[in-house]
Amino acid sequence: MGSVVALESLLAAQTLWHAGRSAVAPADSESTGHHELDRLLPQGGWPRGALTELLLPADGVGEIGLLMPTLARLTQAGGEVVLIAPPYLAYAPAWQTGGVALAHLHLVEAAPRDALWAFEQCLRSGACATVIGWPSTADGRALRRLQVAAGSGDCLGFALRDRRHALNASPAALRLEYTRERGGRAGAWQVRKCRGGHPPAQAFAWTGH
Repeated sequence: MGSVVALESLLAAQTLWHAGRSAVAPADSESTGHHELDRLLPQGGWPRGALTELLLPADGVGEIGLLMPTLARLTQAGGEVVLIAPPYLAYAPAWQTGGVALAHLHLVEAAPRDALWAFEQCLRSGACATVIGWPSTADGRALRRLQVAAGSGDCLGFALRDRRHALNASPAALRLEYTRERGGRAGAWQVRKCRGGHPPAQAFAWTGH
């Protein structure tokens, strides 16, 4: 993994990403790598050039595992994936086991006050295939800037946030909330908002970690 990179050097690359596009998903989406989830989403996958919110009851419910097939496919095709100030140390062997090409996985360290700026700049740069951030304090205006930046950079943006934000309106093109049966270990991802159609009533069952 390119452990810690200077944000300026990443943006200076200006390497436009064109590879790794799914032959199945529409031109404006990227397959999630989960057939049943693709089938539920109106666009057939993650919306490209847009922000997706993953709403979590706690960290570590499988949110990275949900994204792993996409991240593996994109990095293997040469796309750059950037993590913006993750709350936990990214364990390189686990990412490698998931199929991610570590040479194309980057970590940007930033203080909370700078993380939103770094998130927006990477989304907007055109140098990244995917940018993942944990904007815990972002308000509607900040999320709107992230959504616009993802469109400008034509990349996948993922904001991992506490599920309490599900009660608030969001400009994100797609919102998925993780739910778990009381007392059970099985969970599911429920689509709360999606561009191009009504949220499906059916949830995507999830047992990943």
